[in-house]
Amino acid sequence: MPLIKIQSSVAAPDETVVKELLKTLSSKLAKHFGKPESYVMTAFEPGVKMTFGGTFEPVCYVEIKNIGKMKPEQTKAMSQDFSQEIESTLGVPANRTYIEFADAVGALWGWNGSTFG
Repeated sequence: MPLIKIQSSVAAPDETVVKELLKTLSSKLAKHFGKPESYVMTAFEPGVKMTFGGTFEPVCYVEIKNIGKMKPEQTKAMSQDFSQEIESTLGVPANRTYIEFADAVGALWGWNGSTFG
């Protein structure tokens, strides 16, 4: 059930760019967790009114959630990978992107009329 959700102050790029970004994020997230991509969800919310450091320059907030415990080396690798992808695709500098990593408990994550716990 890996999830990556991006909220950004940037306007929505062309639809094909957004679709390609979401597909790339999906594939990368599956690889980082060693899970089937069939369980990965991606989301992108552009045009969110946001500040960072008191300015309205382009900014991103990213949530990455997964059932199980993420290791520090894993989150560090994902932070680098996804920051680079966001910067190259959306133009938001890595130093204006926060990424929140959250371990999820299987019993608290529902899917297909049940839970993962």
